[in-house]
Amino acid sequence: MANPLYDRLFGIHAGKSTPFLHLQTGAVISHQDFLGRAAQIAHVLTHSGLKPGDRVAAQVEKSPEALALYAACVQAGLIFLPLNTAYTAEELSYFIENSGASVVVCDRRNEATLLPIARQLGAALATLNADGTGTLMDQAAGMPTSFATVTRDAEDLAAFLYTSGTTGRSKGAMLTQNNLLSNAETLVREWRFTADDVLLHALPIFHTHGLFVATNITLASGGSMIFLPKFDLDLVLTHLPQATTMMGVPTFYTRLLGDERFTRDLAARMRLFVSGSAPLLADTHAQFEARTGHRILERYGMTETNMNTSNPYAGARRAGTVGFPLPGVDLKITDPESGDTLPQGEIGVIEVRGPNVFKGYWQMPEKTAAELRADGFFITGDLGRVDEDGYVHIVGRNKDLIISGGYNIYPKEIELVLDQQPGVLESAVIGVPHPDFGETVLGLIVPEPGKAPDLEGVAETAGQALARFKHPRRLLVLDELPRNTMGKVQKNILRERYQDMFAE
Repeated sequence: MANPLYDRLFGIHAGKSTPFLHLQTGAVISHQDFLGRAAQIAHVLTHSGLKPGDRVAAQVEKSPEALALYAACVQAGLIFLPLNTAYTAEELSYFIENSGASVVVCDRRNEATLLPIARQLGAALATLNADGTGTLMDQAAGMPTSFATVTRDAEDLAAFLYTSGTTGRSKGAMLTQNNLLSNAETLVREWRFTADDVLLHALPIFHTHGLFVATNITLASGGSMIFLPKFDLDLVLTHLPQATTMMGVPTFYTRLLGDERFTRDLAARMRLFVSGSAPLLADTHAQFEARTGHRILERYGMTETNMNTSNPYAGARRAGTVGFPLPGVDLKITDPESGDTLPQGEIGVIEVRGPNVFKGYWQMPEKTAAELRADGFFITGDLGRVDEDGYVHIVGRNKDLIISGGYNIYPKEIELVLDQQPGVLESAVIGVPHPDFGETVLGLIVPEPGKAPDLEGVAETAGQALARFKHPRRLLVLDELPRNTMGKVQKNILRERYQDMFAE
């Protein structure tokens, strides 16, 4: 194929008048119309002087036109750089400079802030608003609706995704055409997607989950999407009866369960619910199955790798696990110090290898060498184990490991105990500095609505269930846990907030 990613995801739909995007307004955009918009944007980008391999940075709200910008970059051989809409001007300045973006696309409300930054860094700036208006589409309006697809190789770069940067400057993960395409095609097979599927899409499209998983799978299978601007409970409940599949983060599912309108009958047409980007509580699994008859399918992926593992479509979907390595993905558990492979059942660092694994970090050869081994295995930084049946369990991040008095403590083990206690909705366990032990365990609890957990009782139960060195030295009640846009608890914020709790 001349351009594998475009040909396989977009090119196969050329001329098709079948629905691709069902919008909140009730309007429907066909595959053909969508590709026409993408072609017009590709003309705008190339007329501005962009060449294959140039970078296009986009901090825009979710819209059909924003999705068409991604398709346009693929068709024109440009590297697409989607950026979180919550990023500040200072953060954006770093991303634009580090990536060497030639064009920056932003919402009109951010134009005044970003224009001087773009100019200083030698990048052109265009606007694209949530309603599809802006200078980008103004220029696109007069362009042809067909574009000669640029030839690209499977190993050519297709996108940059920047890591969250919780331990330093964000790193730009370089993703090739084959990284994205191979993963999409694998997931289509594993999750049984067909042209008959209608995906309820309420995720953001600046993240791998909403863009490279949800969107690419739909394109590869020839299906369609109910394309919602964001997760709005009323909208999701309204459109769910028209969908067959849904992908979400745990918050989506807890919010659905919190509404009595979400019933078994409402989900009767659904065949698959997928959850990822953050761990799903076992209690949520049980409640969801009791309410709908559906067992949520959990999977495990990363910015650098797309999806690595998945619970089976046909088979036991086990709560607290992320299933098995996907076909073509090698996974092993290694000692964090030596890198040696550990016996089955032991906790260590998860390493993965496969066609989904990224090419390296942009302009960071030392970081690439430190995290991407010569034999192709990527050191994920996630701690996990593989049980006797082959299911992968995520224990936490390596940086979240607590070392207290010389003992290694895995927060997930303690969180599982705390989460089961009466009145506890969820918990987060962190290590904070301690003058005697180096670090000690702090448990942070979010109560169920209207409940007041008995902290003494919780501590007593934890004391019975866990070895003494794992006992939380203190338990605190919080209204909520800080999360990023994909629902992950930001433990770095918690560690900073409570770092002086046991200071002398």
